[in-house]
Amino acid sequence: MTPKVGLVSFHSFKNPGGVKAHILGLYKEYKKRGFDVKVIVPRREKQESYGADFILLGTSFPFFFNKSQADLVVNFNPLAIKKVLDKEKFDILHLHNVSFPSAFEILWFSKATNILTFHANLDAAGSILKRFPILLNTLRRFANWKIHGIIGVAPLNLEVFPSYKGLKRVIPNGIDVNVFRPNNPPLEEFEDGKVNILFVGRIEERKGLLHLLKAYEILQKTHENLRLLVVGEGPLENQARAYVKEKNLKEVHFFGRKTEEELKRYYVTADLYCSPALYGESFGIVLLEAMASGTPVTGFANKGYFQLLQGKKGERFLAPPGNVEELAKRIDELVRNESLRKEMGQWGVQEAQNYSWDKVAQRVLDFYSEVLDKTIYRHHTEK
Repeated sequence: MTPKVGLVSFHSFKNPGGVKAHILGLYKEYKKRGFDVKVIVPRREKQESYGADFILLGTSFPFFFNKSQADLVVNFNPLAIKKVLDKEKFDILHLHNVSFPSAFEILWFSKATNILTFHANLDAAGSILKRFPILLNTLRRFANWKIHGIIGVAPLNLEVFPSYKGLKRVIPNGIDVNVFRPNNPPLEEFEDGKVNILFVGRIEERKGLLHLLKAYEILQKTHENLRLLVVGEGPLENQARAYVKEKNLKEVHFFGRKTEEELKRYYVTADLYCSPALYGESFGIVLLEAMASGTPVTGFANKGYFQLLQGKKGERFLAPPGNVEELAKRIDELVRNESLRKEMGQWGVQEAQNYSWDKVAQRVLDFYSEVLDKTIYRHHTEK
């Protein structure tokens, strides 16, 4: 008998994001396999609806912290949580990250086997949990009390729980290799022989677009055939546009936010992808989306990206975080060498298959089984 699973988000679904993509990836794969699965997600606006399998519970308040956008999730009526959990009777309640106080309220009422996937990178400067040790200590105590198994999308995530007594496992993020693939149609208007460099991400300090613009400025001194495609929006967009104008950078195009269906065409249009994120990345979904599309990747070696590519062919194209000159050199190597771009693109497609949702979801399901077996055994021995 397959368990009934509740996937719990503490991030609003109103905006794109890695945690949202991860939850939806698991949800779709579980549905394919015939699982009874629901998604619990906080509401940010009154008129939100994502379908019958999505339960709106709690309220998400957006706020900027750590030079990025975050969510504060509050359930003003905690008894609503009890009502939902009593009705659904989940066998597995799978939380993704935590938000104060909502996560503790849900765990308090949960009678299920509780799994936590921790996506956050505490190495990010100014992390809430690092800045307020009482929150981190509370999280660790709750983990030992109510969490039966912890997944980290990268090794760095599990470092948060050094004294955790339950099962821990590194299981990476996944991507939909049926969506992001090399044979998607490119954007024809940019198929004119120029070398297209692509940036996808929120235009904020942490994601590093301004560093990429500085590297692009260096590259334009020796290359006349470059184009930079910027997909995304954010608080520093005006500053980025002003820099382009001030430095008279040619062929820099801003496109705003794009849907997944639109985004897949940008990846295959690009000759190379660059993610100059400075810190705070736990993994690197955008790198994998580009790789699955056959596009070679470059960027900064923040801890998440470095752990993803460490010891692999793509590691050589990661520059020290914040070093614009070195980033320009990594990009320049690919700009000058079309055969190298082809080689790295082919490698990326092959490597990305290891992160397909069918493989990642199976690893998560295997972890559920292992945790359930241990939990049942523990309850039996305690009797």
